[in-house]
Amino acid sequence: MRRRDLLAGIGSAGVLVGGGAVAAFGIPSPSNSTNGENDSDDSSGIVGKRREPLEIETVDAPGSEAGTVRVPASDQPTFIDFFATWCAPCEKQMDALVEAHQRVGDEVRFLSVTSESISDSELAAWWDEHDGDWTIGLDPTAELTSLYWGTPYPSAVSIDASGRVRWAETGVKSADELVAGIERAFGDGDTADGDE
Repeated sequence: MRRRDLLAGIGSAGVLVGGGAVAAFGIPSPSNSTNGENDSDDSSGIVGKRREPLEIETVDAPGSEAGTVRVPASDQPTFIDFFATWCAPCEKQMDALVEAHQRVGDEVRFLSVTSESISDSELAAWWDEHDGDWTIGLDPTAELTSLYWGTPYPSAVSIDASGRVRWAETGVKSADELVAGIERAFGDGDTADGDE
């Protein structure tokens, strides 16, 4: 094999790996703060920003009814857990989510969302098996997921009643960490215009 062919092959492999990383994890954010705010160690760059509300399809499952919900809610804080049924860390996260929901679920729209291609019945069965008991939604086009940096899985976001993101982190969290993140959305709810 000629050296030029070998180098071209190695370069192509690097492009494929880099492209796959961007597809899976998104483009890295250069800044952790927005307008001088730094509500957490948010590496997504979305803390402090607002997004336009979206309607998300919901599934008939324990604690959830088939239909739609507005995300974020216009009348109360919203917590979103982004997950996938094939994701082992997401499965591990469920116990902490159950506990966090029991502690603050009445004070916030508590929502878990997946963008994977899965039937409603398969999703409901997984939900039941893992003791989910709150609203579960589908985001088949990943529109909501991309707005709130919902990858890698699991990812969590809390949004105040004005629609401003107050906390966003990825990885498996304890119930205490989830509740602390959710409680950031219970603050004053700044009503100034958002960034986006």
